[in-house]
Amino acid sequence: MELADTAPAPARCPLCGGPNGCAMAVPRAANGLPPACWCMAAAFPPALLARVPPAARRQACICARCAAAQPPDSPGE
Repeated sequence: MELADTAPAPARCPLCGGPNGCAMAVPRAANGLPPACWCMAAAFPPALLARVPPAARRQACICARCAAAQPPDSPGE
C-alpha cells in the first residue's frame, strides 16, 4: 500500500510527519468543544499550504516547526 493511500493522521504534520501539537486532534472536552490551539491564531502562507499533499489538506495541521521554517509571503506575490 502506498503512503498516499493511507488516511492522514490528524496528530501528525503532513509535511514532516512529526507531531503537530494540534489540540484539535485530541479528544473533545465534556462540553463537546475542542480545546483552543496555537494553530487557530497562526498565519500559514499560501506557499506553505500548497506543499501539503492534497489528501492531507484540511485533515491535519502543519507543525509549528514547519510553519516557522517557511518565510512569510512577500508583498506583491
